[in-house]
Amino acid sequence: MDYEHKAKAVGDCLMGYKTDESGWKVCKKSNDVVVSWRPSSEFPGNVYKGEGVISGNPEKVWECLKPVPNGMRVKWDNNVKRFELVEQITEHISICRTVTPSAAMGIIAPRDFVDVILIKQYEDGTISSNATNVSHSSCPPQSGYVRGFNHPCGCICVPISGEPNKTQVFSFFQTDLGGFLPRSVVDSFFPSSMAEFYSNLAKAVKSLKDL
Repeated sequence: MDYEHKAKAVGDCLMGYKTDESGWKVCKKSNDVVVSWRPSSEFPGNVYKGEGVISGNPEKVWECLKPVPNGMRVKWDNNVKRFELVEQITEHISICRTVTPSAAMGIIAPRDFVDVILIKQYEDGTISSNATNVSHSSCPPQSGYVRGFNHPCGCICVPISGEPNKTQVFSFFQTDLGGFLPRSVVDSFFPSSMAEFYSNLAKAVKSLKDL
């Protein structure tokens, strides 16, 4: 499998989701975040978009978000129980396995996901993590976990002009959770989970400031 090609394609795809504002329908709104959805063109489900402003400069926000083993993400993101590096492809491209805990009061069993992840920096200071599902010989499905599949997903941290201590964060989730979950469970899980994601990210960034 051409992991580099797939990684670069998902980076372009995510930036496309950010710039294409057509067809999104707001499904959850709070002080922290607006969550929208539209039908996915990748699988028979939805792609969800979160938009929010986090108090903290892009470096601090990225420190909390970056997808690395033993990073901060596993400490504050309730949907990431474990994060493992499977293979480092290039400096900015890796294959990783993410383990998620059970969710929705146990209706959603623990899952694992294997993704190629691209870290991309742009000239304006924007930094993004971009991921999509891949197969890898050293990471077959494991007992105790339902293998799920992430379609193009990730986070984009954008500096805000004139406000160096604030960061606009876009997040995109489009996940086939696998198994035999009722559609209604999936559709109710993601908007509330994404709102919680922003709230917990804001707290994590604030805790960094206090160090």
